[in-house]
Amino acid sequence: MTATATRTSPRKRAGNGAARPVDGDEIGLDALVGHAGYAVRRFQIWIFQDFIRTLGDVDIRPTQYSVLTVIGANPGLSQMAVAKRLGIERARLVHLLDSLEQRDLVKRVKSSTDRRSHALHLTPPGKTALAKFKRLAAEHERHVEERIGKQNRERLLRILADFT
Repeated sequence: MTATATRTSPRKRAGNGAARPVDGDEIGLDALVGHAGYAVRRFQIWIFQDFIRTLGDVDIRPTQYSVLTVIGANPGLSQMAVAKRLGIERARLVHLLDSLEQRDLVKRVKSSTDRRSHALHLTPPGKTALAKFKRLAAEHERHVEERIGKQNRERLLRILADFT
């Protein structure tokens, strides 16, 4: 075990009952050190922060990028299909699509086969914007590789492939 794993929480009460301030790195994690879910969540937080920083000038969030990428690769998909494929709640996707439509990146077209459904397409400005977003996302992926190494990134993608 590492020193971090065996360390007990240094947050001790002062004699007067007040908690003493502790630097975040000094706080022991106990069993969390061995939990894959905790490590994945912390990595996800770093990933999202870097993605948002890297694509900050174009104001695109990870979920918006995912939706635009899937629509771009599959023009004419229904909202339901996109929501299901990406694991997004339908109500959340509707709100997200509203914001992408307001930015003229996506358009909804009434389905010719199902009046209750809409086919999703990128607008011409949406196609141009997505190309730029992909270039910036590739820069973000380079940051990931710099952080964990090329082989570890490739291995991580293989491990996670069953969840995509």
